[in-house]
Amino acid sequence: MISITLDNIPVSISDGSTLLNAAAQLGLEIPTMCHNGELDHFTSCMLCMVKDTRSGKLIPSCSARAQEGMEIVTDDNEIKEARKIALELLLSEHAGDCEAPCRVSCPAFMNIPLMNRLIAAGQHQQALEVVMRDIALPGVLGRICPAPCEGSCKRKPIDDAVSICLLKRFTSDQSETYPVIIPESAIGKKVAIIGAGPAGLSAAYYLQKKGVAVTIFDANPLPGGALQYEIGDDVLDRKVLAREAEHIFSTGVSFIPERKIDKQQFEKLRLEFEAVVVAIGNYNPAMNDWGLENNGKQLTVDKGSYMTNLEKVFAIGNVNRPVKLAIRSAAQGKEVAVAILQMFQGQRVIGEIRTFNSTLGRLMEVEHSEYIREGSNDKRQKPQQGEFGGYDILHAQKEAARCLHCDCRKAGNCKLRDYAHEYGSDKKRFTYTQRKPLKKVIQQGVIIYEPGKCIKCGICVRLTAKHQEEFGFTFIGRGFDVEIGIPFNHELGNALAKTARLVADECPTGALSRLDEQIG
Repeated sequence: MISITLDNIPVSISDGSTLLNAAAQLGLEIPTMCHNGELDHFTSCMLCMVKDTRSGKLIPSCSARAQEGMEIVTDDNEIKEARKIALELLLSEHAGDCEAPCRVSCPAFMNIPLMNRLIAAGQHQQALEVVMRDIALPGVLGRICPAPCEGSCKRKPIDDAVSICLLKRFTSDQSETYPVIIPESAIGKKVAIIGAGPAGLSAAYYLQKKGVAVTIFDANPLPGGALQYEIGDDVLDRKVLAREAEHIFSTGVSFIPERKIDKQQFEKLRLEFEAVVVAIGNYNPAMNDWGLENNGKQLTVDKGSYMTNLEKVFAIGNVNRPVKLAIRSAAQGKEVAVAILQMFQGQRVIGEIRTFNSTLGRLMEVEHSEYIREGSNDKRQKPQQGEFGGYDILHAQKEAARCLHCDCRKAGNCKLRDYAHEYGSDKKRFTYTQRKPLKKVIQQGVIIYEPGKCIKCGICVRLTAKHQEEFGFTFIGRGFDVEIGIPFNHELGNALAKTARLVADECPTGALSRLDEQIG
């Protein structure tokens, strides 16, 4: 046994142990990507750097052996910067999207690709559940949204964008019932929402789901705001709005119509409720004496949390940012619910946090064929009964099958993404050259290999060797041009006859992933 100190904590470990093992013995977590407990160390990602305080040098903990009397620091500003640089070097060659561009451009950040895959598979109720994780009014917004998501669809320059908005509408129209929502246990908090437009209704829905008692006050007799009173019947069927508003109220939300809020009533709400959300639509000069900071045209709020200058008062929708997109107001309703829950839980009130997102950018023409392999060859489907009538089941499934699966199958299980987010990495810091054309190698029904996402950690090479694959993976080329590939140009199925699922599960990025991941 030998004795060392890690972060000023003494520890006795077996002679020959690595510093990574010593840290694990103390419960200290050191980030790694190329390390795999089943295999010998490889030391390629350089993410596990720690500092020897005596020499002042940074050393890789996955391969450095502990020596008697060592004093090691596992985390300080110099180490963090070294890890950040290591990540940025890996990201400089990373070609792929974490999230599909359509989802990123959706104001509500809806998981559009997952919705598409579920519709294509005939799982329409599950598709609606996915939509309503982020959009409380799918049938309404499926009729009036101008679909900014379709503008960034990667299929658009190939033949035409996937008809995302009509598919979102289809999930609502096709389902006889909305997802049964059983609110979480009551947390003993009450929120007043002033305004029953898309922003207010959305905020109420996501708060009530989390066990918050919500009451909506509105000056009009019917809910919906501008949706109810400004949009023509030829665009929005009021039965759809009524149905979706009623579903929101069925979760336990109280709706008090024909209640116009003035300064005195506003102050009363602030006393009676733990939070107040102002969602009245366009800014009204009558609010000037409410004590809310404004510029004469809109309320001033924190961009992340929607907090106003008044304690426990939030503002969403057109009242803080005049826009014509109902989807943007609805998105703010979902986001303010997150901020209010943070406040109730004693957390820092910052609103929704978006995870690091790698973006591929515009496809090269040579890449069109690579992407189209994951979608059908069908042209964009036209609704048989016109835009107002929407899709029937057959055409909805055919349209959804056109989705190209631009999102990464491991978006929620990728070490590179997780660490890039943790360390605040900049993907473009060391990107100086145009990326190589992206390739997708598919073993039908089992896994997909995307070399552009590979960090050359060698885990798959070592695993296929250990499990004695006849061909397996190997390193091809030298220096900066090295790639992981299959020897003698064999097919992926021959290379991974025994270990396909194993190497996909152990890959630290989305370079190797199961085809059945992210189906639903």
